[in-house]
Amino acid sequence: MVPSFLSLRLSCLGLWASGLILVLGFLKLIRLLLRRQRLAKAMGNFPGPPTHWLFGHALEIQQTGSLDKVVSWAHQFPYAHPLWFGQFIGFLNIYEPDYAKAVYSRGDPKAPDVYDFFLQWIGRGLLVLEGPKWFQHRKLLTPGFHYDVLKPYVALFAESTRVMLDKWEEKAQEGKSFDIFCDVGHMALNTLMKCTFGRGDTGLGHRDSSYYLAVSDLTLLMQQRLVSFHYHNDFIYWLTPHGRRFLRACQVAHDHTDQVIRERKAALQDEKVRKKIQNRRHLDFLDILLGAQDEDDSKLSDADLRAEVDTFMFGGHDTTTSGISWFLYCMALYPEHQHRCREEVREILGDQDSFQWDDLGKMTYLTMCIKESFRLYPPVPQVYCQLSKPVTFVDGRSLPAGSLISMHIYALHRNSAVWPDPEVFDPLRFSTENASKRHPFSFMPFSAGPRNCIGQQFAMSEMKVVTAMCLLHFEFSLDPSRLPIKMLQLVLRSKNGIHLHLKPLGPGSGK
Repeated sequence: MVPSFLSLRLSCLGLWASGLILVLGFLKLIRLLLRRQRLAKAMGNFPGPPTHWLFGHALEIQQTGSLDKVVSWAHQFPYAHPLWFGQFIGFLNIYEPDYAKAVYSRGDPKAPDVYDFFLQWIGRGLLVLEGPKWFQHRKLLTPGFHYDVLKPYVALFAESTRVMLDKWEEKAQEGKSFDIFCDVGHMALNTLMKCTFGRGDTGLGHRDSSYYLAVSDLTLLMQQRLVSFHYHNDFIYWLTPHGRRFLRACQVAHDHTDQVIRERKAALQDEKVRKKIQNRRHLDFLDILLGAQDEDDSKLSDADLRAEVDTFMFGGHDTTTSGISWFLYCMALYPEHQHRCREEVREILGDQDSFQWDDLGKMTYLTMCIKESFRLYPPVPQVYCQLSKPVTFVDGRSLPAGSLISMHIYALHRNSAVWPDPEVFDPLRFSTENASKRHPFSFMPFSAGPRNCIGQQFAMSEMKVVTAMCLLHFEFSLDPSRLPIKMLQLVLRSKNGIHLHLKPLGPGSGK
């Protein structure tokens, strides 16, 4: 009697639970349908490419050649068109300077549909913050990227680059092409470890090495999640082996950052240690964050400190790797520009042993080539935001608050209405005279407006030091059998790596 009663109760509970799940699922579906209706209505005045009944444009976006597919759509639909990731997430995809100015001159927040994936790792740092807290953090962090702070980093950039060049020297002896992307990534992360924590790849402790590996793992896992739609639901994702691996790596990264912050704060209580840190040849990013305070003497909390350190590590790693790797590919593809850059940096270096901060401003032609490689191969080809208020575009069409915007930087940089012969590599586009004639929102490798990349001077300084040293030590040429296949995975990568032949130029070619 009792067992049958319990069985009946359990059966009823099962039915109630099933019914509740069905009701919740139905309500979720209704909410998604209403959202889709709202987004579709908002973009009703913008024609676009046909959509799949279930996947929207997602299948085409995931295919090889998707970046150039969007460029072809940009020719067909001037200014902008709807872009659907599945049936429920729809963006207005823009790639025209006046449209970019209408949105990115305002400082609208990032689109949560994309950037919420980042929160588990980087927390609410400058990348995803909005409103007064974003403004406070931006103001506190800006002094950390001042020229006077960046100057001593030149030696750190060079130190990490030398390690990479020594590794390439050995690989080049084999006479075969090899993928440079991974080595550049290792060098970029090594540099960030030095600039953020005052540590380097040489002599890392076990905890630092674990952190190093965790950051590499996290960037890869996050890229994989973004392109895997079955991983977009948090509940499902955290149950998968992929999601659990991501959480473990997050824990390692957070534990390391928290421990370093605690140790640095404790050390600063000792006056002798504090003076020693202040008198160091350079302050690392953590030193600057710990000393940052506004006019009300308010400082960053421990949670804010961790978020900003993790954001800096995330934002400064893969982007720099992409920028340097594609630049060296461009140099291999256009040997006449490679030769001219090399001659320029040789002349600047002269009899010096290494580059100084003031040398970077003299690298005129190299800088133009870096910018032209950024135009053709932007490290972050696409960014997203959500409108905090309505916007009216230059042609009279408008969008309401809450609409989602995709800024397709790759398509903007290949917009033939802005860039004549957009597929041609022409560094002189960035001469002072030519650049002054262009729309200020026609070139956005570091985004634009009030929410542009706070670390762009850091990135450009590192790019110049690294690329100049690479060109002094090696001549780069293509491997015709292994040309790179462009692929958007958070940053611009290559599906098959970037394989180049490297010819050492001898001990007299660089210092």
